[in-house]
This record gives sequence, C-alpha cells and structure tokens, in this order.
Amino acid sequence: MNTLDRYFEISARGSTMAREVRGGFATFFTMAYIVVLNPLILGKAVDGDGAHLGVAALAAATALIAGVMTLLMGVVARFPLALAAGLGVNAMVAYEIAPHMTWADAMGLVVIEGIIIGVLVLTGLRALMFRAVPVQLKNAVGVGIGLFLALIGFVDAGFVRSTGVGTPPIGMGISGKLLGWPTLVFVVGLLALLVLVVRQVRGAILIGILGTTVLAIVVERLAHAGSVVANPRGWQLNVPKLPTNVVDSPDLSLLGRFDLFGSWERAGVVVSVMFVFTLLLTDFFDTMGTMVAVGAEGSLLDSDGNPPRSQQILLVDSIAAAAGGAASVSSNTSYIESAAGVAEGARTGFANLVTGALFLLAMFFAPLVTVVPFEAATTALVVVGFLMMTGVRSIDWTDYEIAIPAFLTIVLMPFTYSISNGIGAGVVSYALLKLVRGKAREVHPILWCVAALFVVYFLRGPIESLTGL
Repeated sequence: MNTLDRYFEISARGSTMAREVRGGFATFFTMAYIVVLNPLILGKAVDGDGAHLGVAALAAATALIAGVMTLLMGVVARFPLALAAGLGVNAMVAYEIAPHMTWADAMGLVVIEGIIIGVLVLTGLRALMFRAVPVQLKNAVGVGIGLFLALIGFVDAGFVRSTGVGTPPIGMGISGKLLGWPTLVFVVGLLALLVLVVRQVRGAILIGILGTTVLAIVVERLAHAGSVVANPRGWQLNVPKLPTNVVDSPDLSLLGRFDLFGSWERAGVVVSVMFVFTLLLTDFFDTMGTMVAVGAEGSLLDSDGNPPRSQQILLVDSIAAAAGGAASVSSNTSYIESAAGVAEGARTGFANLVTGALFLLAMFFAPLVTVVPFEAATTALVVVGFLMMTGVRSIDWTDYEIAIPAFLTIVLMPFTYSISNGIGAGVVSYALLKLVRGKAREVHPILWCVAALFVVYFLRGPIESLTGL
C-alpha cells in the first residue's frame, strides 16, 4: 500500500485510497453509457459498400479499448482522466467518413490521425501549443465545458429536448411540460444528489447514481414506461430493468480490421486529407480542454494552468486515438465525465485502475452495464457542471481583450455542442483583438499558427464545396 501511495502520489495530493476507489466507480458509472451508445451510433451507419459493423462486437471492443487506455493513463500519466470512444468523432466517422469508403478505410484514417498526434506530442509541439494559450482562456475552457456538461446532462435525460420547430429550438420536456416517469426519476435523483452535495456527504455522486438507478428500476417495473423509441415519454437510452443474463462472452472480431491507405484510392487524396485534418483538430483540442477542466476541478493545475505530467497525458491520449481506430470503435479520447470522479475525491491515476478494471469487466458483464439509465447517470453531469462553472470568477471581465474571447469560448461549447468549436472561437478572437489593438507581439507565435489552423477548420464548408467533397 505504501508503494502504491508513493507511486500514485495519493497522500501527496491530499487523497486516500477510499476516495480514489469511490472516484473510479463514479467515473465509470458516469461514462458507462458509451458501451451502449457507441455501438448504436456506429452500428446503425453503413459504409460505401453498404456494410454494417456488428453491434455486439462494437460493444465488446468499445469496453476493451476504454479499459486498456484508461488503465494506461492511470499508470503512465497518473492522472484521474478516463478514456473511451469519443462522442462527436464517432458520429463523424459513421456518417461523414465511412460513406465515402469501407469501414476498414475509415478506421485506417483514425489510426493515421492518432499517429500524427503522437508525433506532435513526441516532438513537443502539442505541449507547446497548449502552453501558448493564456491562463484565463484556459480557465474559460473549464467553465465552458462545465456548461456543456450540464447541457449534455439535461438533454440526455430528456429534461431539455428539441422542440421540432425553429423558435425556440429547444425547450423543457415535451411541449414545455415535464411528462413521463423517466423525467420524474431524473428530477428526483438530481434534487437528492444536490442535497447530498450541499450536506457534503462522502460518496455523494456515486450514491446519487446508484440510488437513482434503483428508483428507476422500481418505477419501470411498476409503470412500464419503455424506450423513448416507441414512446416519447420513455427512457432515453436503455430501459432500467434487471437483466436475464448477467454474463456474456465478448465478441472481439473487429480488432485489427483497418486499412491505412485504402481511403487514398477509394475516396481520393484531398478527401482523405481533409477528413484526417478534421479528426486531428477535434481530438487535439478536445483533450487539451478536458485535461485542464478536470485538473482545475481537482486543484491539480500549476500556476500556468497546466496539469501534472501533461506530456504523458497527451501521449496516452494519442495512443488511444490510434487504438480506437485499430479496434474499429473510432478514436478514443479523454472524457470530461472524469470530472465526476474528481468531484467524488479522485486525485490520482489510481482511480483509473478502478475505472479501467470496470470497463474490462463490462466486456463480460455487458447486460449489467445497461441497467444504469441516462436519467440516473446524467444527474452527476449537471452537478459537476455547476462545480466547474465556479471557475468563472478567475476571469477578468473588465479586460475586453480576454473577456470577449473567454465569453465566446464559454458560450459556444454548449451552443454548438463542441469543445473544439469553443476553443477555436476563443483562440481566433483573442489573436484578432490583440492584432487590432496593436499588441500582436503579446500573442505567442505558436498561438498564431493555432489560430490559422482554426480559421481553416471553420472554413471547412467552403473548402469542401470547392474541392467537391
């Protein structure tokens, strides 16, 4: 135990084994939905040949890569940051990239993207880009991600939904009303969790998730709400009920089914390069924002706003991107839901050992993973969003040169459902405002390069039209 304590710096960071274990469990339960959701996203899409990926194989590979990469992050970087198939990126692979080629070709592009990021990490360029961002802008990233998390929680729970009309685009519940037993379960669970947090109960988030899950199982048994697919008032992702089978054999047939260069012939060089660039920029800055936000939540950042062992964090993340492609589950990336574990007390990579082990067990106990509904897990996201929002006080709102970029960073993350969009808007506007104020020299040269890359990123639409994508 002393060896583990010294290696993971548990006592040095003011934590305990019990807190790390609780944090690991909280992170897993907040992220476990990806084992169900990633197969639904990738499994419903078809590639250029009309082929599907097997849902069972996707679920097993999703859990396997998430478990291995989360363990690697814990052992190598010793930072409480879990990884899994990236949402947004998987949809991009499924609906934008795969239709132009085969699944193997598409996953090959993901592997290439991960390799490029790894090279950037090893050469120090990725860390330099990260350090070139002003501290207050990094703080704004954390605040924006907090709002983004809260919105994800409300949307995934069905509390906030699309209205189906232009104005307003979203609203509360169905037609402005909170209808359905699942929504009631979410509201009750959220209120109970808030009470636990205010009363500073140890293990509040984990207790909240598990308690709400039990309530959801009882409610479904009595009310038979069913899935939202058949009933708008039903459960958003999985119907909470005790499974008939507890153990299931994992199907790992998708591992290694990728082709590095097939896309160049099938879709063309220009198309392939644009896809790799888009994947690269999305993964690149999502991770930077996530690790800062998680580090800030656990008071793990240094005076420059950098988490410990940044280089190792970024290296493992790049390996995870390539590993996700090699396993046909799309790029794996750092998950902001890790903040739920940090809020529960996790401060070191030891929590990752717990989270990673649970993901590996999920390969065999997949039926149990489906018991926790969105309505239970998302209560934690809302609470963590509040905790991360408190960092807004560290931004100087009287200095417009930093306040405006910070504002754009914060609001565009939830409004566009993208961490990268928020970071990009903040960086571009920061560079522009410094330029028009005659303070261009205050902007790090690397930040100018990053701003230029984001300009290209935001102009993807016109570029794709000109190149015939």
